[in-house]
Amino acid sequence: MKTDILEKAKIIIQKNRQSAIVENDRRIEEINNKIPEINEINENLFNTGKKIIDIVISGKQNGKTEEQIKEDIEKIKQNNLDTQKKSEELLVKNGYPADYLDIHYSCEMCGDTGYKDGIMCICLKKLYSKLEVDMINSQSNLSLSSFDTFSLSYYTDEDYNIMKRILEYTQDYAENFRNDAHSILMYGKTGLGKTHLSLAIAGSVIEKGYSVIYDSVINILSKIEEEHFSYGHKRDMLNLVINTDLLIIDDLGTENKSNFYNSTVYNIINTRLNYNKPVIISTNLDIDEIREFYDERITSRITTQYMVFKFSGTDIRHQKKEQK
Repeated sequence: MKTDILEKAKIIIQKNRQSAIVENDRRIEEINNKIPEINEINENLFNTGKKIIDIVISGKQNGKTEEQIKEDIEKIKQNNLDTQKKSEELLVKNGYPADYLDIHYSCEMCGDTGYKDGIMCICLKKLYSKLEVDMINSQSNLSLSSFDTFSLSYYTDEDYNIMKRILEYTQDYAENFRNDAHSILMYGKTGLGKTHLSLAIAGSVIEKGYSVIYDSVINILSKIEEEHFSYGHKRDMLNLVINTDLLIIDDLGTENKSNFYNSTVYNIINTRLNYNKPVIISTNLDIDEIREFYDERITSRITTQYMVFKFSGTDIRHQKKEQK
């Protein structure tokens, strides 16, 4: 793990914990003012620790056995349970949830500390991954587009019908995205909207709280290669690419041909298929060119197990330039 990202994640979790405590203090003050009886109950519960210490000390001084002291402590604990129940009943009677005075942490497993029993909590691991994914996306030099800014006015005749169907499918895909959504291959000549729709899906899916990695195939592979041949043989980037909720690979086929790149692309595609995790691939290559560029293991998986969309029309960038 990268130390700077881990520290940033810890700070966020610590802030969550502090916010939960501050909110709990506010609720206690609110209830103390509105329901004074609960204030008395809370004072009684707050002094429980002192009462137990007194029982132990006085019990030993008065010659009580360990068993008798334990019985006295159990009576205190039982009284506390009864008192807590009464407090909850008063809250409900006054229109509050029974657990209104409990501290509501973002993660109940670790209480927003990031660790449980000395082991890193899943909440800290997830936050670390999200921050690392955000860092990767910020370095992709790709700004998010939206479906609202995708115009069908640049397409005519049958091209219009084709692109309308693709637009409607991708909108529905983004709206109803799940972890086990279909993988998609978008192919066609440059300037037809593949990147725009991929980014629109990314933006919508991110808003739903899913993790998304969006980058060019060149950037993804070069980062994995750099880690693979680095000292210590790290796998941070590969693990993120494999495990993110949605992986979007732009410009497939623009990378240099090499055995390492070819095997890495296969590993990513095959592993995510096995994990039932979706991938969206965009490429300027047609199906025959994909078959020429990659071996059969890759092309067969992409062409038979992905939803395949051929983008049609005239380069939008050229159209915009002519209009200007």
